[in-house]
Amino acid sequence: MKKFYLLLLFANFTVFAQKQLPNLNLANLEGKSISLKTDFTEKDKLYVFSFWATWCTPCISELDEMNDLQEEWKKSLNFEIIAVSTDDSRTQKRVKPLINGKGWDFKVLLDTNQDFKRALSIVNIPYTIVVKNGEIVHIQNGYVPGNEKVLVEKMKTL
Repeated sequence: MKKFYLLLLFANFTVFAQKQLPNLNLANLEGKSISLKTDFTEKDKLYVFSFWATWCTPCISELDEMNDLQEEWKKSLNFEIIAVSTDDSRTQKRVKPLINGKGWDFKVLLDTNQDFKRALSIVNIPYTIVVKNGEIVHIQNGYVPGNEKVLVEKMKTL
């Protein structure tokens, strides 16, 4: 019975290990420093941070779907998508051309040192978090076609 309680306690800590958006600065595509704590603070607005990389096919598929659906979603939700590239210094030069080629219409941040990814203990991408009022209110790990419908339904409840 003790083992069960310890396991339950451990599970609660891992689920709630990072509830706040970390206090970090990341560069955007123009090299401007963006503060996670101060630039994403509009009251009751949902911020969808999607962690991705240029070499990650499921990540690109997820962002393509989000880009295609975001105008429809904006009819019923106050939200913004932020694509967080986890490409390192070797592959970072591919980010801007890929985004321009795709025509994605959302902010892109560069997590070149993977500080943001590490602060949230993210192991695999694609990984999506929804933040409201500075709190992480939803996490979605991985992507399969149709996940975007689950995401928007969840956002409608937040």
